[in-house]
Amino acid sequence: MTDLIYRPRRLRASDGIRAMVRETVLTRENLVFPLFVVPGKNIKNEIKALPGNYHLSPDMAVEGAKEAYDLGIPAILVFGMPEYKDDQGTSAWDLSSPVQQAVRLIKAALPEFVVITDVCLCQYTDHGHCGLLRNNKIDNDMSLPPLAQVALSHAKAGADMVAPSDMMDGRVRAIRHMLDENDYTDIAIMSYSVKYASGYYGPFREAVNSAPQFGDRRTYQMDPANAREALQEASLDLEEGADIIIVKPALAYLDIIRQVKDEFTVPVAAYNVSGEYAMVKAAALQGLIDEERVVMETLLGIKRAGADIIITYHALEAARWLKR
Repeated sequence: MTDLIYRPRRLRASDGIRAMVRETVLTRENLVFPLFVVPGKNIKNEIKALPGNYHLSPDMAVEGAKEAYDLGIPAILVFGMPEYKDDQGTSAWDLSSPVQQAVRLIKAALPEFVVITDVCLCQYTDHGHCGLLRNNKIDNDMSLPPLAQVALSHAKAGADMVAPSDMMDGRVRAIRHMLDENDYTDIAIMSYSVKYASGYYGPFREAVNSAPQFGDRRTYQMDPANAREALQEASLDLEEGADIIIVKPALAYLDIIRQVKDEFTVPVAAYNVSGEYAMVKAAALQGLIDEERVVMETLLGIKRAGADIIITYHALEAARWLKR
């Protein structure tokens, strides 16, 4: 017999032993489930680009929220599609728009459930960009007041947390000031601080009809080649009042999640985005992978990289698997 003093395999010998020495544990409390709200009533239509996810009218969004809540998921992230669009994105802060309606209904039905709302203009502008235009270019500073108005309208509807995803410079400060001046000091900001100009967003843009009508978003979303810039973006948002930092996407940016986690003491969220989800679903439908095993390995990898919170379209199925 080989004279080996230490054999790592001894601690892999059974399920019980592996569980005892496991370094990273994924729980349902780590998950946030995105919900897509649309105008109307009694609407539940599967999103072709995101199988297993649905366009929900505000009344049906309550049922979607209850499903997540009953599975032990602590929070949802609400996205909306408006009844109308214009060049200013005014429907984004209309208190009768689907997001605001859904938030009110969900909080009335589930007061303890955490409701986070996406704050952006891209779904609400007729040009599809995340900020307002001046001379056919995104005007950063002109975009800040409407973004703050969106956040305020979500707070008025009952949101627990707002998540600005637009990537305009200074928007966290503008939102924090707007909330504080209107006595919403307890509303937290989960900022998309590190959001890359990624090819992984395609299914989401189809789901919310938010593709830009011209150009792209590379002048305000980050260059995928840059890592140090991620720390700068996160630092700026924290100085402006962010409570939680989001890194988006997740899988191609696990190194960025780890760097942000190591650099800052605030909670770090990672967004397991639509393209990452759709690729797994497509491979599973072709019978090429074991879907449960790949999903759980993916989410565990994001957690191991340093994410405290994982926003994922896999949340419902992952929560069911974790319950077993």
